Amino acid sequence: MREVLPQLLAWWEAGETVGMGTVVATFRSAPRPPGASMLVGPDGTAVGSVSGGCVEGAVYDLAQTVVEAGAPVLERYGVSDDDAFAVGLTCGGILDVYVEKVSRESFPELGEIAADLDAGRPVAVATVVEHPDPAWVGRRMLVRPEQPAAGSLGSPRADDAVHDDALGLLAAGHSATLGYGPDGERRGEGMRVFVWAFAPKPRMLVFGAIDFAAAVARVGAFLGYHVTVCDARPVFATATRFPEADEVVVEWPHRYLAAERDAGRVDGRTVVTVLTHDPKFDVPLLEVALRLPEVAYVGAMGSRRTHDDRLDRLREAGLADAELARLHSPIGLDLGARTPEETAISIAAEIVAGRWGGTGEPLAATSGRIHRAEPHEPPATEAP
Repeated sequence: MREVLPQLLAWWEAGETVGMGTVVATFRSAPRPPGASMLVGPDGTAVGSVSGGCVEGAVYDLAQTVVEAGAPVLERYGVSDDDAFAVGLTCGGILDVYVEKVSRESFPELGEIAADLDAGRPVAVATVVEHPDPAWVGRRMLVRPEQPAAGSLGSPRADDAVHDDALGLLAAGHSATLGYGPDGERRGEGMRVFVWAFAPKPRMLVFGAIDFAAAVARVGAFLGYHVTVCDARPVFATATRFPEADEVVVEWPHRYLAAERDAGRVDGRTVVTVLTHDPKFDVPLLEVALRLPEVAYVGAMGSRRTHDDRLDRLREAGLADAELARLHSPIGLDLGARTPEETAISIAAEIVAGRWGGTGEPLAATSGRIHRAEPHEPPATEAP
């Protein structure tokens, strides 16, 4: 929903009624992840996508029907001999799409959610998308860290179970559909709840205010990171030189990273790119970065000679081999990159591959599933 929220909110604030389809579960090679949404506006405008074009027409028609009828619908789309090029997924994937009517009356919490997102506050939206009792379907609950839940899914037991699980998804920054018994029993089945986890953007920390850093900041922003560029040299670390960065900080890199760590602003989704290739900056910074317990990625730029010298210096500083093994250096995948923009793509490719467990090989040279599973997605062979 995040990518279509501005248009959805504009219609909602104007008192209009909108049809919204949301991917709540995927299997095999489905093209869009859980949480991807498509809107059908009051003027018939389509905004967003649930499948990259495969089933948009069918979802569009269903959304119009739901707006007229009022009751939400959970629909499964998958490939078949009869409808693969009509309403199926030619990629062979399967996806579940929850289609609902959105208006001030049906979704009064939307304004609160938008305010949380605008302020960077984490919030999860849990929605019952399937239940033996149709009266439960569509019920919502808002979950925020260290706050009581707002709303109810139907019973205290269900609320408690989903609240705990939604906090876990929110901490990880993942959206997923969870299964329970009809009253929230953890070992039962019959109720499915989709949890939209709207965590703040993951952070990309770019150290070294050089031309390569400007390209990395652009790519990081494109990938959805909150990008910070940091350098101790004020003449280079300016907002003018890095317009794509969310913030530019003048500070010694190791001091800045240590302060962010101590403030709790570095987590398991944070990526660190060290582009200075100067020992007086690199070594103390990497001492801090490689000892962070849950950082997603640490990469450092430099030639192979620079890399070998850097490793020697880090060992002299007391880093163990297990800590050094976390370092991606020389940074990036082997794309033959030369320009700052090409190098930024190679760095981004390594980060994406690490996030999803990719190999970095050409897809034409591999076999099996193209899209790797979300952490909470069932195995590729399962499609209930």
